[in-house]
Amino acid sequence: MAEPFLAFRGAAAPLLRANIDTDTISPGSRPANSTTKSSFGERGSTTLAADLFANWRYDAEGNEDPNFVLNRAEFRNAKILLAGRNFGCGSSRESAVWMLKEWGLRCIVAPSFGEIFYGSCFKNGILPVQLDEATVERLAAEAEAGEPAALFEVDLEHDTIRTPSGERVHIELPKLRRDALLRGLDDIEQTLARDAEIARFEASASAAYPWLYAPESTR
Repeated sequence: MAEPFLAFRGAAAPLLRANIDTDTISPGSRPANSTTKSSFGERGSTTLAADLFANWRYDAEGNEDPNFVLNRAEFRNAKILLAGRNFGCGSSRESAVWMLKEWGLRCIVAPSFGEIFYGSCFKNGILPVQLDEATVERLAAEAEAGEPAALFEVDLEHDTIRTPSGERVHIELPKLRRDALLRGLDDIEQTLARDAEIARFEASASAAYPWLYAPESTR
């Protein structure tokens, strides 16, 4: 059972490029001669965290690009990523979600997501929030204006994102997905939580369609 997803506060890093695919998020490795892993402290304590967006975060010599958003001091501890449309498109590699989580990101906000990536976020305890493009751009502008980094609050129990200026943005999720995050349940645990309903269905179905069920003695 995972930790229940309730509420948290953190900086929001704006990366409003459209169509960022999973190969870009999880490119496989940093440049071979990169020596910057330790500079990220806890964020760089695993290869997954260190390799996140590696081809954008490092130059060909393995040095950090100071202009990339996650290398900027105000966003090194970001817990929210504000992204462009179709974030996480491309291949189905789940390592993209693992890297984002290992970095410390708990919520991704974008106008739309790659379908497989969207599902993988829930399975790994990351909250993917779909908001219209104008709202995401407004949040990004507020994130950039903060000195130091502006803090946002994500409150899944009340379905809101509270901006540094005090605006409350409503978020909507599929009920089953939302409940799983709030309770910290994976797919198997969600199924087991409905064991009584499953047993009732099997009892009624086996009575109505006995030819579909093996005799008790053979189970």
